[in-house]
Amino acid sequence: MEDIARGVRSFTIGTTVSRLLGLAREMVFAHLFGSSRSTDAFNAAFRIPNLLRDLFAETSLSAAFVPVLTEEKGKGKPRQNLLASNIINTLFLVVGLLTVLGMVFSRPVASLVAMGFSQIPDKLSLTASLTFITFPFLLFVSLAAWAMSYHNTEGSFFVPSVAPAFFNVFSIAVPLAMFGYYTARGGDPIFGAAIGVTVGGLMQFLIQVPGVFRRGYRYRFYLNWRDPQFRKVMALFIPVAIGLAGSRINVFVNTILVSYLAERSMTWLNYAYRIMHLPLGLFGMAVGTVALPRFSRLVLDDKPEELKIGLMDSLKMVFFLTVPSSVLIAFFSYPLTRLIYQRGQFLAADTAAVSQALILYVLGIPFISALRNVASVFYAHKDARAPMYASFASIALNIVMNLALMKPIGFLAFPLSASVASVVNIYLLLRWLPRKIGEISFSPVYRYFLKLSLASAGAGLAGYYGFKLLTPAFGPTFLPVLSLTLVCGTASLLIFYIGCRLLRIKEVDSYLRRFLRK
Repeated sequence: MEDIARGVRSFTIGTTVSRLLGLAREMVFAHLFGSSRSTDAFNAAFRIPNLLRDLFAETSLSAAFVPVLTEEKGKGKPRQNLLASNIINTLFLVVGLLTVLGMVFSRPVASLVAMGFSQIPDKLSLTASLTFITFPFLLFVSLAAWAMSYHNTEGSFFVPSVAPAFFNVFSIAVPLAMFGYYTARGGDPIFGAAIGVTVGGLMQFLIQVPGVFRRGYRYRFYLNWRDPQFRKVMALFIPVAIGLAGSRINVFVNTILVSYLAERSMTWLNYAYRIMHLPLGLFGMAVGTVALPRFSRLVLDDKPEELKIGLMDSLKMVFFLTVPSSVLIAFFSYPLTRLIYQRGQFLAADTAAVSQALILYVLGIPFISALRNVASVFYAHKDARAPMYASFASIALNIVMNLALMKPIGFLAFPLSASVASVVNIYLLLRWLPRKIGEISFSPVYRYFLKLSLASAGAGLAGYYGFKLLTPAFGPTFLPVLSLTLVCGTASLLIFYIGCRLLRIKEVDSYLRRFLRK
């Protein structure tokens, strides 16, 4: 079976560039705007097209499009390109119309999503204006997801993984360039951030277009919703979209609930979520993205045993990448948050709040990452219903936990419930998986996960206490904290490796060789 490590490595290299630039974008945002009424309004406004983004882009589109496009690829390039043209024309029509409606009705949309802001009229008005500016991002990122799916079907993972870097570059450059313009005229410079994400979304699509044509795509003006292959895509897309609609409803409800909490709560959660997304995007999404087209081919070739082996390998690989990174981020949450954000308008109190939320968010990273791999098996079998049902169950739990916990622990209820819900989601899919691929024992994966967790916890504790012990000697300023974090983090990784050897986790050396092999 083809080694997925090569595709994961290619995806991770490209994503690393993008995610590091994403952190740079958040650093610039924190420096310029800190946490305030304006940042709450921006985060609420940008969340609106992001709520719809997952329905029409990335997860849903790739889960439905890649398996069918892989099937059409085997019938020849003209058949593959006809389906691809049908899909992109549909996106232009449907998502384009939705984008126009979102801009026209930006005020009622903002009033619905950020209901609690109505108590502060100028905050709601600002949210509506920012919603108008950011809504075109939805169309551009949907087109970018189409291009990513075409690339992935062709075995190309680097270009689509690095494309979000261009989004981040323009999300940094535009607000920096326009900050002085708005400030000099007495306007709110947060508008520069809104313009930046819209321009960035367009560039994320355009950078992938040349590569799509180099890989043989030829556009046709073809729109046929009765086409059998289009209907296959829709048969997958609709259940996936419904399942994701549930998760988007969950985010929608959470946004409403957070809008009633203390000011800056929404901003703190967003900053923590952005750091959490670094290991999730680098490692968790990488394995799932590469696994989907591979699993689709194995299903088409009727190789169930190879599929089981591939699934077990992908789960072990994703845990190898996400368990230690998540644990180390949890133990180093305060210095990491401080290094990334604490400057300009971002204060020490913001660091303390964000680092607490970050610890609770990263607990769910391994489970969210593994979920993507297990769901890929269902999607490869053109079954989107089981992931949909599991998603609904986890969403219900998430909302109930938030309602129960938001009063006693405030904004921390939201990352905690998200992590718990991700555990429930993957548990349900693993229980249902044998119905799809036959009997399979996950005991080796469970033991492997526990051993990784023990090695990671030992490494994290050692690094944490080392950092705490040496802090007085290094000092509290940026460069000493950065140096100490790097030293203790590197020592933690070494301790993790030693712990893995002591616990006889043989896969660690194997994965290191596979990732380093050309």
